[in-house]
Amino acid sequence: MLDRYTRPIMKNIWSRPNIFKTWLEVERAVCQVYSEQGEIPKDAYNTIVDKINFDMEEAVSRIDEIEKECKHDVIAFLTMVAEKVGDESRYIHKGLTSSDVLDTSLSLLMVQAGEVIQSDIEALLSVLKEKSLQYKDLVCMGRSHGIHGEPITMGLKFLTWYDQVVRDKNRFDAALDQMRVGKISGPMGNYVNIEPKIEHRVLEILGLKPAPISTQILQRDIHAQYFNSLAILASSLERFCVEIRHLQRTEVLEVEESFSKGQKGSSAMPHKKNPIGSENISGLARVIRSNALASLENIPLWHERDISHSSVERIIAPDSTGLIDYILVRFTDMVRGLVVYPQNVEENVKKSYHLFFSQTVLIALTEKGMLREDAYKLVQENAMQAWQQKTSFTDLISNDTRVSELINKEELKELFSMEKYTRWVDTIFSRVFGGVR
Repeated sequence: MLDRYTRPIMKNIWSRPNIFKTWLEVERAVCQVYSEQGEIPKDAYNTIVDKINFDMEEAVSRIDEIEKECKHDVIAFLTMVAEKVGDESRYIHKGLTSSDVLDTSLSLLMVQAGEVIQSDIEALLSVLKEKSLQYKDLVCMGRSHGIHGEPITMGLKFLTWYDQVVRDKNRFDAALDQMRVGKISGPMGNYVNIEPKIEHRVLEILGLKPAPISTQILQRDIHAQYFNSLAILASSLERFCVEIRHLQRTEVLEVEESFSKGQKGSSAMPHKKNPIGSENISGLARVIRSNALASLENIPLWHERDISHSSVERIIAPDSTGLIDYILVRFTDMVRGLVVYPQNVEENVKKSYHLFFSQTVLIALTEKGMLREDAYKLVQENAMQAWQQKTSFTDLISNDTRVSELINKEELKELFSMEKYTRWVDTIFSRVFGGVR
């Protein structure tokens, strides 16, 4: 696991003591239900509960010692528990197979991690909403292919990010809901030595739902949905970071990652202020996407189960959840501290020489009766001249007799109004926020 990128709250979830503790929770819940059904004497159950209240940190080394000999982690765990519990341990693991414990425990762990991620997403949405409203009316250059298109507002940029993260949240919420599932159904999933009512009650205690049908394991499309929703979320964050990286370029410099006192950008060039946060997130998003592919490879297992998925999940579960937690927190802080340069934004709009009015003029000419092909040629001719001569497109159009014959000065003045690029901004914001601003 990439410890450097893992916060304590997430690191604790995937710590070995917590994993074994979760296994123990599953075993204890099964014993509780058997006790409720009268299949484990009350005194024996109380003894089990009392004696499994041991320090799991210390127990890990004993599990490792046993596993070196038996080469089976669940058996090593159960042997350690039996040493702690004594004679009453004969009631533990009754009717279960290893995957009943492993898969149900993994679901619990992924739900714990998922709830942290949900909190991270909510924090990001709050900051994105704040930024979008702050810069709602700041007119900036819209670009396609990296080239100036037509003006939008900086607030709309942040608003598209907000709206995309809402979709990411909805996808992850659905995946997390699917992940709230377990199985206590025995070696082949057909309840040979345990009854469905036991499973139902055990999972109720654990806060999970029973899978409608299972084999020896839960089917891995459930897990793949979870990991792929994380990959899409990571890709969204990378998209936003790529935008920041472009906007921080020296030639653009509309926004900039905050640069703290004492921070250094380059070992060779003291002047450098690099978008290292955005680049870091772009790189880590690739790892999360790669892990999502690995989760898809886990779906086609042999028959009722093989073990090829297990080694993969021991890596991708802590890594993907830890990495997404890290980049969500880092990106949220980055956006919160993002420096916006309104003067540079305005200067970049001016660099288009009003060429962004080209579509407006094209439409106006066609509405006056000119063929679209002729209008396009006329407008493009003036646009290319504006680029080459670095002069105002609106001046060139106003002085073109082919235009003035059809469109008078008052009409042209209205065509060249910047207000048309912002007149529906409030409507868009209301649509995204549902009228709540």
